[in-house]
Amino acid sequence: MRVYIPSTLRLLDVACHTGEFGPPPLTAYAVTPALREWYAEGDDEELEYAAMAQAARASVGLLAADPGTPRRRVVVACEVSAIPPADGTVELGDARLELQVVVPWTTVAAAHVDSAEAAAVVGQAADLWGAAQNGDDDAVFALDSCEGEDLLWYATQEIPDLLAAEGPNGRQA
Repeated sequence: MRVYIPSTLRLLDVACHTGEFGPPPLTAYAVTPALREWYAEGDDEELEYAAMAQAARASVGLLAADPGTPRRRVVVACEVSAIPPADGTVELGDARLELQVVVPWTTVAAAHVDSAEAAAVVGQAADLWGAAQNGDDDAVFALDSCEGEDLLWYATQEIPDLLAAEGPNGRQA
């Protein structure tokens, strides 16, 4: 199953060098039954995009928690064995699930990362994350503005070069 793990450049660097994402539980996003039911008319590609968009939003929360990391959303696409929740405990349209395992780097299919030019928009959203979670309209608008920024696609073999260009601790070299 394709899952999308929200991340940051700093966390991506750690996973690349340790060979895994962890420790569990890990929050990930995928085409869950709740997402499929919400987007009943969506094809598989649209559902995958919706799951990735939810992971990208969660990446902003990770950025908010780590002010020292570059303000670029990161979503890592992995192929793992996961069973989406089916017990009715998730909201309709929710793609979130918890992985109770370490995710090996060998399962990474690609990384989706904001361009450096998106840092201002993403940074503002990260700065206002807490207010957005509390329903502040201006903060929610800032968070929604991130969705206008396209994530760039990096093949697995390109990720080390991306990280090297960012330098130590995810700073552009």
